Amino acid sequence: MDMNAVFRAAEIIIYAAQAWTALYGVFCVILLLRRIRQKQFSSAARADDFLRQVQEPLSHRKFDDVAAFCDTPPYWAKIVPQLILVAMANRDKELSKIRRLLAEKFERDVLSDFEYRMAWISTMIKTAPMLGLLGTVQGMIAAFTKIASVARESGTDPAQLASDISFALWTTAIGLMTCIPLVMLQSLIHVRIGRLQDAVQQQLGSFMDEFSLVHKTVRRGS
Repeated sequence: MDMNAVFRAAEIIIYAAQAWTALYGVFCVILLLRRIRQKQFSSAARADDFLRQVQEPLSHRKFDDVAAFCDTPPYWAKIVPQLILVAMANRDKELSKIRRLLAEKFERDVLSDFEYRMAWISTMIKTAPMLGLLGTVQGMIAAFTKIASVARESGTDPAQLASDISFALWTTAIGLMTCIPLVMLQSLIHVRIGRLQDAVQQQLGSFMDEFSLVHKTVRRGS
């Protein structure tokens, strides 16, 4: 078996794996950031405007109008309107149970999805430096194999040794260049998710304050 051919094939595979890791990591980051943006209102003013439009029919106990408004295309991807739809569908239940249902839906439909996608980003962050280390080990093995051949042959081409050592260093550098930006982007995503949770809690809290005022009459069937 020609070891040089094996080493060259391994180099191609490692470079290809590093490229895929970097591209897929960036893809997951972009996809997750877009999903976070879709779930929230573009500004606090838009959220306040939405809540004001919900408050009017809610104060008159027009729950079907509230549900119909939240079920319009502009709000299909927004988490707060969808949570309000759940509240309207379960308005005959106790207020504590409604709050629990909303928390469970938010956890199941939004946060769990974010955690699943974040897991893939974490996997890419861990994989990138390991591929770099694999490239380092493979490059050094190739270099020392050529050095060992000096004892059997007339000599070793220094250019080949430099190529192997260069591959070892480049794979390490590529692994770090992939890992470091992804770690920073992962921190950015954690901040965005935290802001989304805070916004949802505030907006949903405002709605539930208004809803609690009419909830007793709903329970009585009036």
